[in-house]
Amino acid sequence: MKSFMLSMLMAAPQGGSEAGSASFITTLIPFALIIGIFYFLIIRPQNKKQKETQRMLSALKKGDKVVTIGGIHGVIQSVKEGSVIVRVDENTKMEFSRSAISNVVAEGKGEKIEEKKAETGGQEEKNGEKAEKSDK
Repeated sequence: MKSFMLSMLMAAPQGGSEAGSASFITTLIPFALIIGIFYFLIIRPQNKKQKETQRMLSALKKGDKVVTIGGIHGVIQSVKEGSVIVRVDENTKMEFSRSAISNVVAEGKGEKIEEKKAETGGQEEKNGEKAEKSDK
């Protein structure tokens, strides 16, 4: 039994703390690399997207054309603190939580932009007819 313990003590590595600290550092390097990779590939982009979504939701205003998470398209009629009222049809208005808005399709003043397009659309058709006549 004494010989077994003596042989075990002799087989123990010499130098003690230097060898232990070197192996500890070489063990930490792969873990640090893995944590860095996870941060740059997963955590950072997710935080960036979350901040962008929060910025978009806080900037919602009347007249913005939006799409909800459920795929409903509409124009914001009014904005409340935690919700928005979206007009989806001539006579249909629905109230959604702000977090239910997935993206803003077009920013604007709503009806004023549509009215301008309708007014200029008629003029563009007249201008198009004039251009066709001048080409002939």
